[in-house]
Amino acid sequence: MTQQSKNSYWQQLKIAFQYMVPQLALTRLAGWFAEKQWGAITHLAIKAFSAKYKINLQEAEKTEANQYTSFNEFFIRPLKAEARPIHADQSAVCLPADGCISELGDITNGQLFQAKGHFFSLSDLLAEDKKSAEAFENGKFITTYLSPRDYHRVHMPCDGVLRKMVYVPGDLFSVNPFLAQHIPNLFARNERVICYFDTPFGAMVQILVGATITASISTVWAGVINPPRNGKVQQWEYPQDGASAVQLKKGEEMGAFRLGSTVINLFQADKIAFLPTLTAASAVNMGQAMTVSTATQDSAA
Repeated sequence: MTQQSKNSYWQQLKIAFQYMVPQLALTRLAGWFAEKQWGAITHLAIKAFSAKYKINLQEAEKTEANQYTSFNEFFIRPLKAEARPIHADQSAVCLPADGCISELGDITNGQLFQAKGHFFSLSDLLAEDKKSAEAFENGKFITTYLSPRDYHRVHMPCDGVLRKMVYVPGDLFSVNPFLAQHIPNLFARNERVICYFDTPFGAMVQILVGATITASISTVWAGVINPPRNGKVQQWEYPQDGASAVQLKKGEEMGAFRLGSTVINLFQADKIAFLPTLTAASAVNMGQAMTVSTATQDSAA
């Protein structure tokens, strides 16, 4: 067997494994372990994980493994205030998370580019909400993959007022770049939390996509969204003003993953332009500029 044949064999095995593995059971087991407070065992697990993925704990508020009581506390560790400066120009949008850009570009004919040879439907991504899908036709999207080594809190790319949140049950395929190239419609079939905001750049959607071993997704206004997982689409509406409105500033935390996953941002047509330096496979940090500055901003949609 040639080396190329061996590589192809292992790739096919990895893909097949994703379809065969008991995704939910594995995810529940990971969540159970990550919540346990096992003292020295927990600290050893954190040290081993940090060494394997070359995690820089010095940028975290807690810099030693033995300062964390559980693996989850370590995984969603807050960083020191100066570790991720927020791009100050209010006429530009910043990146919502640490990670690597999977893809970015135009939403054309209701389709987003997933990876080489694969597109997926905007309507499917938004849980068949055709009205919302129409609002983002000819707009822009950017997909940010968070690997296990990354900071796993998600922040606001710009000022925003929350209009609606939708929880969509689904599969729990891994979302790493290799599998994005081989599993069709990946992001539109995985579990996800869809957050709709009004912003100075028009309507914006920020989607937190679940994955294998991503035991939970949380938001700062609602806490942990999943579990429980009841298999039903759930929707919450929010007031646009008053004491109950959820208003977040650019760079403020909006959510978190327990283990790695993906964030997808959607923008309406003619509202933003991505920096030309951002391309697929670009490594990024939360708070860096995502778009070019513009002198004019539209009022909130």
